[in-house]
Amino acid sequence: MDDSLISALAALTGAAAGGTASFLASWVSKQHHVRVQWLTHDKLRRQSLYKEFIEEASKCYMDAIQHHKPDILVLVALYAKTSEMRVLSSPEVLAAAENVVGRLIDTYSKPDIDLTDIELKTLVQDGSFDLLRDFSESCRAEFDRLRAQQL
Repeated sequence: MDDSLISALAALTGAAAGGTASFLASWVSKQHHVRVQWLTHDKLRRQSLYKEFIEEASKCYMDAIQHHKPDILVLVALYAKTSEMRVLSSPEVLAAAENVVGRLIDTYSKPDIDLTDIELKTLVQDGSFDLLRDFSESCRAEFDRLRAQQL
């Protein structure tokens, strides 16, 4: 073979290898960037959903403590948020949300509580006032897992 032909083949092979390596590096970098963006967006959606659920459940709980008649609109909103969690959330978060809704419904069936200092203190001490503790802890654990995936 001619030396000039070998040199040309070597140059073409080097250019092809360099181009391929550059393309693959760019593609892998872009895929990583897209994945990080998706995970960030997913985390923000969950944070917003969980915040809204906590706010609605808190309002509903105060209503349930003081009244027998349920606020149907708030309960429907909580059921809707729970259904969204079926799509987005881990099974642990979903179970905790369903537990919150169940406890809210149970609270409506109990006698009304006049939130005097003594009754409030009793509710806080026996832990029954903290309706959202398990839900909040489940959410935190889920976010910790998502953070580990992102790294």
